[in-house]
Amino acid sequence: MEAGELRERTAGVPVGASAELVDIDPTAILARTPWQLFWRRFKEDKIALASLVFLVLVVLIAIFAPLVVNVLGAPDPNTPDQNALDPQFATATGPSSAHWFGVDQIGRDVFSRVIYGARVSLLVAFVATFIATAFGVVMGLLAGYFRGWADTLISRTVDVLLAIPYLMLAIGLASACSIAIGSGAAGSTSNPGCLGGLIKPGLTVVIFVIAFTSWTYMARILRGQVLSLREKEFVEAARAQGASHARIIFKEILPNLTAPIVVYASILVPQVILYEAALSYLGVGVQPPTASWGQMISDATPTFTSAWWYMLFPGLALLFTVLAFNLVGDAMQDALNPRAKKT
Repeated sequence: MEAGELRERTAGVPVGASAELVDIDPTAILARTPWQLFWRRFKEDKIALASLVFLVLVVLIAIFAPLVVNVLGAPDPNTPDQNALDPQFATATGPSSAHWFGVDQIGRDVFSRVIYGARVSLLVAFVATFIATAFGVVMGLLAGYFRGWADTLISRTVDVLLAIPYLMLAIGLASACSIAIGSGAAGSTSNPGCLGGLIKPGLTVVIFVIAFTSWTYMARILRGQVLSLREKEFVEAARAQGASHARIIFKEILPNLTAPIVVYASILVPQVILYEAALSYLGVGVQPPTASWGQMISDATPTFTSAWWYMLFPGLALLFTVLAFNLVGDAMQDALNPRAKKT
């Protein structure tokens, strides 16, 4: 019997007991992968688990928004119903059996617009977060690994962007990319967008602006992590074996950054949702008639005292979604880094 096998068979046996009486099945002790350990810790947080179920439901509703609206018998989100307005003053009316969340100032169904608004908010959140995370990861890896002029250039760029109020920068970029320009004597206008028409007004501008102003924190966080990892023994061993810089970065260092990347990306998603809502609220985000929670809240502001439902329901949808993402993000951080969990 090998020494290692003997230690396994006698582990936990009282002193003096005969090792021959111990019969342990070697397959009974199974090693868990890091992701299995993560899920085991994550599901201990029941609130985060409930938040995850809620987010899955929201994502499914957003994906199948047309089907959900049709099955529930709700009207089209962009079709006004003049009959639903107040017959005397032609103003918005509150929740009813025909319109569960009421209608807005021109008779559009608020319930349908909240459902379709989830699609816009989540699309912007996931796409912008993915772009910002990918770009931030690459910049952080390059700055931390190569140091020198690459680190100086990237770090000073990050410092400049962080010194600018991000909301003001976003408003300026969104306005510049969405501005209408005259096209001749006929007086017609066009929206050329930015970068030679590559970035078109609408969702594309919003995603670009949010990603452009959100990658800096990821780059700064990973730069510090890479500065520490590049001095580790496994990196030195890879260099000694003649591994290229690309292999060391993407095969040796990047896998060790999975936890901070996942955690920060999960925290960035709710920030992006609020970011998009703020831009839409200020009129430089998603443009009408596309439904957006931020735009709906903006439209409801002047009539809040008389049409409270138009602000209440998109506001609650925004609140619960952002709160659920934050709860899931905090639980993921605790599960991936249990030593930093507060007791």
